[in-house]
Amino acid sequence: MRTYDLSPLFRSSVGFDRMTRILESALKVDDAALSYPPYNIEKLSDDAYRISMAVAGFGPEDLDITSQENLLVITGKTKKDPENGQYLYRGIAGRAFERRFQLADHIKVTGANLANGLLNVELVREIPEAARPRTIKIAAAAPSQAIEHSRTEEQPQAA
Repeated sequence: MRTYDLSPLFRSSVGFDRMTRILESALKVDDAALSYPPYNIEKLSDDAYRISMAVAGFGPEDLDITSQENLLVITGKTKKDPENGQYLYRGIAGRAFERRFQLADHIKVTGANLANGLLNVELVREIPEAARPRTIKIAAAAPSQAIEHSRTEEQPQAA
C-alpha cells in the first residue's frame, strides 16, 4: 500500500478542510469494505443522480438512510436467522453494512424506494438562488454633453 503525505497541501491552503478530509479518507479506504453491498451511481441529467444498491434479503424496516450536510449514510441491519433453518449452502450475504457517500454542495436526497432487491436513492442538485450565476446588466453612461462657454466680454468703450 502506498502512503501519501498531504501535509504540504494543508500548509498552503485555507478553507479546503472538507476536501483534504475526503482525500485522506479515500487513501485510507479498505478495498474489502467497498465490496458489500454492490452499488451503482447513475447520472440521470445535469442535476439529477441515482444510487442503486443491491440489498437482497433486506426489507424497508431493515434499512436506514440518513442525509446530513454533504454526507449520505445507508445502513442495513441484519435480522435474526430462524433457529430451525439449516443451510446446505449460504451464498446470499445478509450481513450488516454501512455505506457512506460524500455529497457535493447543494445535493439533496429527494426520495428512496426498494424494489426487486434494489434500493434506489434519488438525488438532485438544488442550487440556491443566491449561489446561482447571474447576469449583470451593464448600464450605458449618459452621453457627455459638451458645455459651451460663451464668452461675453465687454468691449471697452472709447471716449
